[in-house]
Parts: sequence; C-alpha cells; structure tokens
Amino acid sequence: MTDTPIRHVTVADGHRLAVRRRGDGGVPLLLVHGFPCTGLIWSHNIGPLAEAGFDVAAPDLRGYGDSDFAPDGFYDFAAFNRDLIAMCDAFGWDRFVVAGHDLGAMIAIDMANRYPDRVDRLVILDDSMPDLPEEFAAAGIPSGTPKPAVYDYQRRQGRHADELVAELATPAQRRRYIAEFFGHRMWCPPDAFSEADLEVLTAPYADADRLRASFADYEVVMGTRPVSAPELVDRPVRQPALMLIGPDQVTVGEPSHVERRAAIAFPRLVGPFWVPGCGHFMPWEKPTVVNRAVASFCGDLLGRTP
Repeated sequence: MTDTPIRHVTVADGHRLAVRRRGDGGVPLLLVHGFPCTGLIWSHNIGPLAEAGFDVAAPDLRGYGDSDFAPDGFYDFAAFNRDLIAMCDAFGWDRFVVAGHDLGAMIAIDMANRYPDRVDRLVILDDSMPDLPEEFAAAGIPSGTPKPAVYDYQRRQGRHADELVAELATPAQRRRYIAEFFGHRMWCPPDAFSEADLEVLTAPYADADRLRASFADYEVVMGTRPVSAPELVDRPVRQPALMLIGPDQVTVGEPSHVERRAAIAFPRLVGPFWVPGCGHFMPWEKPTVVNRAVASFCGDLLGRTP
C-alpha cells in the first residue's frame, strides 16, 4: 500500500479538499472514489501510476475522509466537480485524464460533459454510464431489472438518513455497517478484503458526521435533497473512454445489455472489458489490471509506442 501523504488544497473561500498526490510533472491523472470509500481505495494505484509517468491526484470528495464538509450543503455532481476543477486549477492542470468508480464514475461522466475542454479521456471502473432511456429503447435494449432486496440501503440512506445514522450510534456500529458493503452485500467476491483491509477502509466512517455526509448522494438520487445545478449525465460522452467491469457483484446488469448500452453512451469506447474474479472495488481488488490498463490506454500521452 502506498504511504502517499495527505495534503490539503483550498478550492474555494477556505473550503479544502484532502488529496494524495505523486508524480508531479507527469501526465495529469485524477482518481475519483465512490461510496463507501475515500481516496484510500486508490492506495494500490497511486504509486505504480506515478512510476508509469502520471501526475496522480486521489482526493477525498467534499464531506468524505479528511476533506472539509460542503460549505453550501450540496453533495451533487456539479458541486463535487466545482471542487475538483478548482483543485486541478491549483495544480496547473489544463487537461487531464479522469478515472472513477461508483459515485466517482458518475462524477467523471458529469465532468466530461460539464467541462469538455478539461477532460482528455475517461476510465470507468464499473458499468456506470449516462442515462439515455430513449436511445436505449430505440436500440431495443430492455430496461433494467428490479433491484434486489440487498439494495435496501438505497432506500434507507436516501429517505431516512438521519434515522439510520441515529441507529448506528457508536463508531464500531458505523464501521461494521460500512464493512457490510465489502462483505455480505455481495458487492465483491467473498474474502476479497482482509480484516486488515477493512480496518483501513472503514476507519473514516467511524465519525457520525462523515457517515451522514456520505448518504447525501443517495438523497439526491431519491429526490430528497436539492441539487446546485442539473446533473449532466443525460447525454453521451464524447471523449475516448475505457471501461473495465468486475462481474462478481450483484450491482452489475445483464452483460449483453451493459455492452450495448455502453456502446451508445460512450461513442469512442474501448471495451467494456470484463475482469474475472473481480467485484465492485476494482482499484483495490485488481490493482495491477487497473494500473496496466490505464497506462496502456494513455500510452500516447505518456509518449510510448504501442
């Protein structure tokens, strides 16, 4: 695991993001985490990708990990991306590659559409994609199947967030709740995460306020929290995109439907490629695959000959 230290970057009026950064002078690469993670999920990627020639930044999103809470109360894609673009400005990054998974993948998609002149290309590490119901229907792609009972957390976090946090009354209870997503909720293969892994990854969620902030995105999804601006995930992404998907997770749809949707949502897509034995947390579960894939996809930017 990388021991990359955390630094804080002021992005607006004293509002700061915590970020792990290595490889200053390389090809700019922004790594965006999802739920229930922080920038720690990229611990096995930051060093190798820096060694491959990237200037790697893995921030904690607003409200997560060691970053400040949202000063305006917003936790939507536009708000996250205002922070991230300001951070990239602070680094002097004009254009950059963005990799994301889970919430981070959707933030990356929004960023590509909201700031098209800033995002050079995308790496999506799950089956996240723009929501294009009319285009999918016109192509004869069936709508998604009902979500299984294991998705009960979406309703509770999105509609009863305060009550849920009140039930998780101690740090141990909060960490145990987060650990469930790496375990019996079937987001990844059994035993993909050791007890030592879980000690690291759940630690930021011992704090009740941090846990509560992480539920805000689910409130946005459920329509119980306002957004600062419309979310730009209703149109195809025009930048080149690489998609890697771990099939061993309950969150993935039927493979052929995923592939057909992805071809429409990302007209310049490479993939999707299915990574056997991997679940939802690909940066941690299969870091070597991720690191090699990103370096290969960006070989021209790194000055490498295929």
